[in-house]
Amino acid sequence: MSKLLSSPKMVTVLVVVGIVFIISLAGGALGNEFGGGFLGSPLANIQLPAESITAEPIVSDFRITNTMVATWLAIVVLVAISFLATRRLSDVPRGLQNVVEIVIEGFLGLAESVAGPERARRFLPLVMTIFIFIVAANWLGILPGFGTIGRIETVQEVVHHAEAKAEKHGEHADLSQIKVQVFEGDGFIAYLPFNSIGTEITAAEADQLEEGKQAGVLVPFLRSANTDVNTTLAIALVAMFMVHMWGFTTLGFFGHMGKYINFRGGPIGLFVGVLEAISEVARVISFTFRLFGNIFAGEVQLVAMAFLLPLFGIIPILGLELFVGMIQAFIFAMLTLVFATMATVSHVADEH
Repeated sequence: MSKLLSSPKMVTVLVVVGIVFIISLAGGALGNEFGGGFLGSPLANIQLPAESITAEPIVSDFRITNTMVATWLAIVVLVAISFLATRRLSDVPRGLQNVVEIVIEGFLGLAESVAGPERARRFLPLVMTIFIFIVAANWLGILPGFGTIGRIETVQEVVHHAEAKAEKHGEHADLSQIKVQVFEGDGFIAYLPFNSIGTEITAAEADQLEEGKQAGVLVPFLRSANTDVNTTLAIALVAMFMVHMWGFTTLGFFGHMGKYINFRGGPIGLFVGVLEAISEVARVISFTFRLFGNIFAGEVQLVAMAFLLPLFGIIPILGLELFVGMIQAFIFAMLTLVFATMATVSHVADEH
């Protein structure tokens, strides 16, 4: 410890870290109790279902949600990267082309070690697509603007939703318990600014606002795509559908279905086939909730740290989310590769 303190550079780093920590503590929710809170903003509304970015449905009951917009944004980013990397192809790759080729060659080598050279090239397009989409969606979700810029859901909408929820339980909504935020101006688009941590009021107090202010709840235009269970379920269904398609095309209809309906092995064989069928459903569920749970928990963690300890607390969480976002994409892609490899191997061959 004494050696560390004897280094001027280390002392400078410790002093800077200490200053940032004190500023963060004073500027967050904890400091707000003692007259600070100049960096804080109200705790964002957290809910499992994706929010609609429009107050009314677009067509019939169809609504565009913030996770849909984030999904389209991830696709646009990937298309742009693909265009930029391939518009000037050369035998000696440079720049972005070099980076893309390194990633593809690395995955191809990994796939060949698992599935063999022939099947690896067959599985690679789907496996790589799953990996790069999930990584892009996860990493975009931690950019500034996600969860902080959106439309204002009016007090009337908030109260209506609260009353509908209360009616399901045979209760009445208490306006004094419904929290809303106060926003400057009268537009329908808003953001969560610094030094706004104390701007929460109840729905019962919304009529007492002065002119030029409005109350409501911020519904963000952008929310990480994989925090919506529908997105992760869709990826899981596509992955498992292709796994079984490869199984049918490689082993034939009866060869692949024989893994799940097996009368030749007697009662034991039939029971094992039923367990195999149940395991396929379990894989879809596991795929869906592993990715959804990790990314949603990370977003909640970011919101909590930004509320309690801005600057200092959010930096390590951002680094952790970058790592978790890539690891979850890698796990999803590799499990798809393993399941595809297993689906194209005959059980009869294993017995021999």
